[in-house]
Amino acid sequence: MTPQVGQVGEDRNRRQTAVGTVVSDKMQKTVVVEISRLVRHQAYDQRIRRKTRVKAHDEANTCREGDTVRVMETRPISKDKRWRVIEVLKRAV
Repeated sequence: MTPQVGQVGEDRNRRQTAVGTVVSDKMQKTVVVEISRLVRHQAYDQRIRRKTRVKAHDEANTCREGDTVRVMETRPISKDKRWRVIEVLKRAV
């Protein structure tokens, strides 16, 4: 069965989103975002903080180091970039 034309837009909305902090803005139209999450340790039954750093596309080049941003998965833009900045939630002081 072939996918219908209207389903393409719906698939885009189901992409994974995350909230993180910008840790580097030294590249043009690219920021490095650190995403923190809590995972449960199997043996000790405690919650451990894990961090993931992703490169995200910032088309307007408005994000600065320390900003809290929402990023969304997207098509591969370069060798390392698979995320893009949707919005800036909180500006750094």
